[in-house]
Amino acid sequence: MPTYNPPVRDMQFVLHEVLNVAEELKALPAHAETDADTINAVIEEAGKFAAEVTFPLNISGDEEGCTLDKNTHEVKTPKGFKDAYAKYVEGGWPALSCDPAFGGQGLPFVVNQCLFEMLNSANQAWTMYPGLSHGAYEALAAHGTDEQKKTYLPKLTSGEWTGTMCLTEPHCGTDLGLLRTKAEPQPDGTYRITGNKIFISAGEHDMTSNIIHLVLARLPDAPKGSKGISLFVVPKFKVKADGSLGERNPIFCAGLEHKMGIHGNATAQIVIEGAIGTMVGEPNKGLAAMFVMMNAARLGVGNQSLGLTEVAYQNALAYAKDRIQMRSLSGVKAKDKEADPIIVHPDVRKMLLTAKAYAEGGRALQIFCTLLLDKEHNHPDEKVRKDSGELVALLTPIVKAFITDNGHISTNACMQVFGGHGFIKEWGMEQFVRDNRINMIYEGTNTIQSLDLLGRKVLGNNGASLKKFGKLVAKLVEEEGVNEKMAEFINPIAGLGDQLTKFTTEIGFKGFQNPDEVGAAAVDYLRVAGHFVFGYLFARMAQVALREIAAGNTDPFYVAKLQTARFYFAKLFPETATLMRTARAGSKVLMDTEAALA
Repeated sequence: MPTYNPPVRDMQFVLHEVLNVAEELKALPAHAETDADTINAVIEEAGKFAAEVTFPLNISGDEEGCTLDKNTHEVKTPKGFKDAYAKYVEGGWPALSCDPAFGGQGLPFVVNQCLFEMLNSANQAWTMYPGLSHGAYEALAAHGTDEQKKTYLPKLTSGEWTGTMCLTEPHCGTDLGLLRTKAEPQPDGTYRITGNKIFISAGEHDMTSNIIHLVLARLPDAPKGSKGISLFVVPKFKVKADGSLGERNPIFCAGLEHKMGIHGNATAQIVIEGAIGTMVGEPNKGLAAMFVMMNAARLGVGNQSLGLTEVAYQNALAYAKDRIQMRSLSGVKAKDKEADPIIVHPDVRKMLLTAKAYAEGGRALQIFCTLLLDKEHNHPDEKVRKDSGELVALLTPIVKAFITDNGHISTNACMQVFGGHGFIKEWGMEQFVRDNRINMIYEGTNTIQSLDLLGRKVLGNNGASLKKFGKLVAKLVEEEGVNEKMAEFINPIAGLGDQLTKFTTEIGFKGFQNPDEVGAAAVDYLRVAGHFVFGYLFARMAQVALREIAAGNTDPFYVAKLQTARFYFAKLFPETATLMRTARAGSKVLMDTEAALA
């Protein structure tokens, strides 16, 4: 059976020693009173909740799955899920970073980030039920009417109700311009919505009294394509004027998908038969409103793989220290045993360190991004808000795609550490692999994220956003460029920064002549950009560790951090050279292949 220990120490390192979060928050009026002690107390309690309440349900939830009563269209979640959710609500966890105006605790997003990393480590399938509610909350807070906010936000804040996003239809996934769900205006200002949606995570369940669906649909006179999409809020049960629940809305679960992983989450086929909803935002501008939820979800999906990378690493490390197989190539290490623990073997260490580096790099990036979100929403200086928002937009596809790709690499590596036992269900490792696999697919596949990064976020503004991030790297390079002890961390990112500028210009020029060149290079480009971001954050972490060691701090944590950073730069970061070479191979070898793909 797997175990899980919340990585609170590493979170505190990133929060307080690398990013100085408490000091940064002092500049935000809404969070000026949130000090390090408060943050630490919250994440320590969050870790206990994840480890003690949701983690014990992970394997059993996977085995049992969800069940649908086809007569009532009701879904029963695995044993213990509903009780765990009740404890989650009782503890006030849904309200952590919500606005006090709607009953929230008003803590920064960066604190909520740490809670959800640990929940995802403990039980991704369970965490998806409350996780999607945050995106629905954000979309309604940004684009909802006063009446919609009054009706829905307090209930989403308290956790009394949960939310979903209903985008995908059987004939269209990412290409939302093809969707067919219809919205007919009613005399009272509501809309009657009809259509079919699939792959709706947490689309039906027994954990709350109501589910708030955010549904994309078309008005009768809507233009074709993505410019004719509107967004509607459609509750499972209609809500009366006094806030109590009314009659059942005809938005039903008609089936549950049988999936590779996340069995404990109800991935629903939703049938909408004239359900009553109200419009969110303006007519035919639903994608702009829904993108608030989608971007929140993309950051959340990156967090899912971060959580799985961490828990897989922890269990693989413990197993590698205990399992004995063969003798070390450099001589016997465990003289009192018949063989040495497998952790002495170089390639086992490589697999473990790969997962450790991707977990620690991903954690630093997630906390960095959520601090930027706090600044974007709350900083009094408009320029800081704008710059922070621009950086978050740039980094969102990297968070979603790079961290989930790395999660795939890491969970598979950790399963490999177990050898044959990793393939066996009782150890839990194969579930981490299965659960992680969806993260590379939903909320826009990782190829879509790559196209978004290169096409929109980089080339779309002539590299302005990338240059903003480049200035952060240049500042660090200037600070530490003459420090010999930092050279092994600074030189790689300085070199890649110069190469990335040339690389981006080259792809942009080729793409101007032939758009397929952008499509051919995008996935490789995103991984290069991901390593550029990780490299910057690992250099900052190494900078802190070196300072602490120089000051006489003997905590082995700092030595471990340096060793992980050295491994990352020596064994993982050099992938960028290969990626740039394969990207430069161009589109011809992909597109001029009619015979090969006949």
